Amino acid sequence: METKIAILRGINVGGKKKILMADLKILMQNLGYQNIQTYIQSGNIIFKADEKLQNKEIAAGIETAILNKFDFEVPVIVLSKNEIESAVANNPFYTPDADINNLHLTFLSEEPDKGKLALIEIVDCTPDQFKIINKNVFIYCEASYHKSKLTNDLFERKLKVKATTRNWKTVLKLWDLSK
Repeated sequence: METKIAILRGINVGGKKKILMADLKILMQNLGYQNIQTYIQSGNIIFKADEKLQNKEIAAGIETAILNKFDFEVPVIVLSKNEIESAVANNPFYTPDADINNLHLTFLSEEPDKGKLALIEIVDCTPDQFKIINKNVFIYCEASYHKSKLTNDLFERKLKVKATTRNWKTVLKLWDLSK
């Protein structure tokens, strides 16, 4: 069994797409996963899965189960324990003196096409900054993320992949829970 992290986009936001974490745990159990933990109401799940299963396959299964159970679509991105550990280790904005309230990580469902990367790199997001490394968009926001141009929609539109963002405190907690 391998530790995985599923990150759901857009649940329990503004009273829409409401899923109780207890119900999400039961859904994951019914899919055959083990040692299931949820973290906060925004849809973060740490669990054990058969190491033969691919992340995209797991994500598709969770998306289908949510659609069948709750009758709405929720994009899901699944990553391994090693992938979240690598993200924590490779954040170019995460330094010992960084204010982690300014840091965010947008998870992409897959590595973007190199041609599309060139198109997004010209987007002016001043004073905010971003750096794309593999399937991660590391974000530094001068002020609030909610005021930033660096949204999930921007990355999805430009890169043509699914995206969902977590603040750095949540990323660190998911990494900790995956150990």
